[in-house]
Order: sequence, then C-alpha cells, then structure tokens
Amino acid sequence: MTESKPILAVLGGTGNLGEGLAIRWARAGHDVVIGSRTADKALEAVERFKDRAPIERLRGMVNPEAAAAADIVALTVPFAHQQPTLESVREAVQGKILIDVTVPLVPPRVMRVQMPPEGSAGRAAQNLLGEGVRVVSAFQNVAADHLSDPDHEIDCDVLVAGDDAAARRTVLGLVEAAGMRGWHVGGLDNAAVAEALTSVLIFLNARYGIEGAGIRITGTPTKDPDEGKA
Repeated sequence: MTESKPILAVLGGTGNLGEGLAIRWARAGHDVVIGSRTADKALEAVERFKDRAPIERLRGMVNPEAAAAADIVALTVPFAHQQPTLESVREAVQGKILIDVTVPLVPPRVMRVQMPPEGSAGRAAQNLLGEGVRVVSAFQNVAADHLSDPDHEIDCDVLVAGDDAAARRTVLGLVEAAGMRGWHVGGLDNAAVAEALTSVLIFLNARYGIEGAGIRITGTPTKDPDEGKA
C-alpha cells in the first residue's frame, strides 16, 4: 500500500517564493493548500498555477484555515508580516512542523545584514509559537524567480536548521521533493547564518550582475548527519 504524503500549507503562497514551493511540492505528489490574507487572492493563485502544477492537488484558503487543513506549514511571507501571520495561525499550527522561510530584510537596506533581537527570524517564530510547534528554518538562499519556474534546475543548496531531529529530517525530504539538495546545519540558532547570507547574496547579485546567486556546500559526506550530538 502506498504511504500517503503529508498535506502541506504554504502561507504567503501567492508570492514568488511561496508559489515556487507550492508548485514543486504539488508536482512531487503532495496536496498543497495556498494560504493568503484573503480567500480571493489564494483562489486566484491556484488558478494562476494550474498550467504548471496538477490543479487537483491545489486549494486556496485564508491563512488560518490553510494552516488548520495541513500537516506541515511553510511560512513564506516578508519579514514585516511574519509576526502578525504567525499570531493568526498560532493555534492551528500546534503539534505541527512549521518551516520558517522568513528572511529579516528591512527595506530599503536589503543588502545589509539586520538580524532581529531574537538572533534570527526562525528563533523569533519559535519563541512566538511555543514548544508545541517544531520550527525548522530552510529555503532562505534560493532565488524566488528560479524557484517559481518548476522546470528550472536549482543550482543551489538549502541549509536546514532546527532543534528537533525528526522535524529536520522531514524538511530535508521536502527540500529533495522540491528538486534541491539540503544540508542539516544544526540547531535553530544556526538559522541566523542562512538568513544573514541572503543579504550577502542580494549584494552579490547587484554588484556582479548575477541572476540569483546561491550557495553550494563542497566536499563529500562520509557519515550520517544525525549520528552523534552535532
């Protein structure tokens, strides 16, 4: 018997980053709920995605309903909307994995690293949601334009940070399902590194005329990343 795949919600799924994840996960066989602040925008996104993903796997709802309908929730909103969005879905995500994709970019100085008082957006999400939610940080360093083209081969690795080992493994599997290679980089506090790198990559894009700079981890793994305590 085929094991069913978890239902995924993408909050902020109407933007390029959320759009890319939703389309790629739907094409990988997941049912995906597109979340937005209004139902109309969520439904419009589903209609817009239908030529790039199996429409039967997509639904559109307001964010709290989307979070309640899913097994795993991804947050892909701008940093300014992180806190209010999390507050609106706090009850709906209890007992679930929340993938925080938030980058603390503070316009207009998006090429300057500006970390929040908590140390990272991922840690801020965990503090707000409480111990009942397993927050995992991922996908901050992937160009949204590349991600939203499901036929584009992503030449970029994904750093995955989280305090819960099982949740990290689950998210690493979703990275692979989206067509990328993920790396377990430690606990949630290490999310600060990936988040800060986004400003560096934006700077590189502007200074060198790169279309979607990313990162690659070099070297050949010789052990299971979950062995030991690191």
